[in-house]
Amino acid sequence: MRLSHDPAAVREVVDPREFGRVAVLLGGDSPEREVSLRSGKAVCEALRARGVDAHPFDPAEAPLTDLVAQRCARVWIALHGPGGEDGTVQGALECLGLPYTGSGVLGSAVCMDKTRTKRLAAAVGIATAEFVELTGPQDFETALATLGLPMFVKPATQGSSVGMARVDEASQLPAAYAAAAAVDRSVLAEAFIPGPEYTVGVLQGRALPSIRIETPRAFYDYVAKYSSGDTRYHCPSGLAPEAERHLGALALGAFAAAGAEGWGRVDFMMDATGRPLLLEINTVPGMTATSLVPKAAAAVGIDFPALVWRVLETSLARRPRA
Repeated sequence: MRLSHDPAAVREVVDPREFGRVAVLLGGDSPEREVSLRSGKAVCEALRARGVDAHPFDPAEAPLTDLVAQRCARVWIALHGPGGEDGTVQGALECLGLPYTGSGVLGSAVCMDKTRTKRLAAAVGIATAEFVELTGPQDFETALATLGLPMFVKPATQGSSVGMARVDEASQLPAAYAAAAAVDRSVLAEAFIPGPEYTVGVLQGRALPSIRIETPRAFYDYVAKYSSGDTRYHCPSGLAPEAERHLGALALGAFAAAGAEGWGRVDFMMDATGRPLLLEINTVPGMTATSLVPKAAAAVGIDFPALVWRVLETSLARRPRA
C-alpha cells in the first residue's frame, strides 16, 4: 500500500484520538543513536502527556513490518543520521503505507547530503560557505588553495558534527580527511567563516525566531551540542527586525529548494559583512533538553508538548491510498 501526498491536508488537530496509535521511531544504528534515544523518549513522553497513544519503537531491535502488526496508524520519526534522515526509513514507511512526520524520501535524501544541499541553495540564489569535495589526498592542494586556513573537514552525510574537524595547519588535513572518510565516503572541506552561527527552525511553513549560538570550543561540535554545558543560546538572537525577516526567508527558501517539508532546522554562519551563508538543513533536528528547535518554539509561546503535537500534525500530509 502506497501513500498519497497532500501538504495542504496538514491542519490543526484537537482530539488526540484522531492520530490513532503512534509509533515514535528512536535509536536506530547510526552514530547518533544515543541522541536519538533521548529525543525519542522526550517526544514519546510529551505525546502521552497530551493523550496520544504513543509507543517507542527502535528499528535496530525489531523490523519495521512490526509496525503494521502492532496496528500503528502513523509514525513520529525521531531517528537522527543515516537510516533516519536520509530517506531510507521514509521509503520503507511509504511501502508499508504508514504516514510519517516531516520530509519525504527526496527531501530527506537531499538534505542529508550537505554537498547537494549547498548546490541546490546556490542555484536559487542562497549563498553558502565555499567548499571543495575531497575524494582523496589528490584534492588536498586544491582545498588549501581555494579555501585557505583554517578550514573545516566533515562527512557530507552525517549530523551532530560527527566526524567533523577544524584544520588550522596543512599538516592536519590528512588526519582530518581520514577521520571523516572513516564515517562516510563523501567528504567535503568548507571555508572557515569568522562570524557568529545562527539557526532557524521551520515548523509547518513558518520560520521560528533565529537562535545565535556561542561556544568557547573551537567550533559547535558534538560535545558543545550535547554535553559541555558551556554553550550559550541567544533567542531572540539580537538581529535587527529586517535582518531577522531576511534570515527567516532564506531558511524557508533553502528548505523549499531542497524539497524539505513539515519541520526542520536550517543553519547559517554570518561572514565578516553580515551576510548569512547556508551551512546545512536538518530534517529531523534533535529534541533533547539542549536542542534548538524547542528553544525557538518556546520563544513564540509553543511549549515542548505543543511542538511535538504540531510536528505530529505534519504526518497528515501523507495518508494511505484508498
